[in-house]
Amino acid sequence: MAEPTIVVEHREHLWYLLAEAAQVEHLIMCQYLYASFSLKAGPEDGLTAEQAAAVARWREVLTGIAVEEMLHLALVFNVMTAIGAAPPLSRPNFPRRSDDLPGGVQFRLLPFGTDSLTHFLYLERPEGMERLDAEGFVPAIPPREPIEPGEVISRAQDFGTVGHLYRGIEQGLAALSGRFGERGLFVGPRRAQATPELFRWPQLVAVHDLVSATAAINEIIEQGEGARGDWRPAHYGRFLGIWEEYAKLTEADPAFEPAFPVIPAFTRQPYDITEPQPLLTDPLTRSIAEVFNLGYEMLLQALNRFFTHTDETEVQLQTLVGAAFGLMAGVLRPLGRALPRLPAGPRHPGRTAGPTFEMYYPFGNFVPWREPAWALLSERAAILATRSADAAALPGAPTAVNDAATAAAGIAAQLLAHVPEELRHAR
Repeated sequence: MAEPTIVVEHREHLWYLLAEAAQVEHLIMCQYLYASFSLKAGPEDGLTAEQAAAVARWREVLTGIAVEEMLHLALVFNVMTAIGAAPPLSRPNFPRRSDDLPGGVQFRLLPFGTDSLTHFLYLERPEGMERLDAEGFVPAIPPREPIEPGEVISRAQDFGTVGHLYRGIEQGLAALSGRFGERGLFVGPRRAQATPELFRWPQLVAVHDLVSATAAINEIIEQGEGARGDWRPAHYGRFLGIWEEYAKLTEADPAFEPAFPVIPAFTRQPYDITEPQPLLTDPLTRSIAEVFNLGYEMLLQALNRFFTHTDETEVQLQTLVGAAFGLMAGVLRPLGRALPRLPAGPRHPGRTAGPTFEMYYPFGNFVPWREPAWALLSERAAILATRSADAAALPGAPTAVNDAATAAAGIAAQLLAHVPEELRHAR
């Protein structure tokens, strides 16, 4: 089936496509992390030595690809910032229905297994490769009418693969650069860019002209589907390698189950989903899941402030990046690995919890002024520190919760140090 032509005649067309790309990267990243957290560890979970070694390799690959999706999100944000658009971190809750994105691009939290690997291979497939999605992923909306060349108002456009979307963005960047001139298209200040030095990612490209914007897009394409067709070292090839090894181990031992029996149960019914969703009913598990979600929210807020900062000092920018990495490593990772070992509750016998990356509201931005923005950021960090300490004190709480509480308290203190005394209040 021929892929629809992606039309970019105005800056706003490009802006919309980049916002779609950001949402795709964000949703894909959460899926990969969920599958990674669902994996068992070793003999204590009923795995043989050979199975445990394979599972450890799969976790490393899944986590590495999720980190690369974070890199892709940062690259998309750099391109957006360079053309004068504010990067969006909002997204819908899972399971993702087809409304803003094409009907064939859907997202759901799945534990590691045949269904999740089938779904990941479908999402990461190179252009021109036909694959079926996992069972249950059925397009909910018909194809959209393509944008006519003369349309001024931006709206969603269909794309067949993630690579197709990015090639449309790449072509749009070249077309608009030719029409406006590079200085006319890339109006954003260089200081607003995420740099390799700040984020410790050598592949992170600071965007300020067509060459750097094209390099950023190519980095995403090559990591995802391969360098113009060479998919073996890319995400698709790495998932295929896991698929093949998983199939061999399952054939040798049909009872082999590498993942915990996780269910994507929420702490409360998502505000943007009408169908009733599974809810956590075990009190301890629910408290820990809520701390994970607060940490995830705090991570988005720290990144949001970085990508829309105004007159922050270099030290403050480093503090925001440090808080983001600290939240990922010190709060989300230990809690994400602890939840699949905890019961979901009496309503879901035999099932365990998993991090659902809940969004409690349409994610917005702070006011542009630095001091009140940091006051609100610090206030939310203090709430995270308090709630994580409360969860760590509950009977039966895993040691990972105490580790997360310690990390959260340190991050809260670092942020508070940049808030003027008159804007602080009793925490």
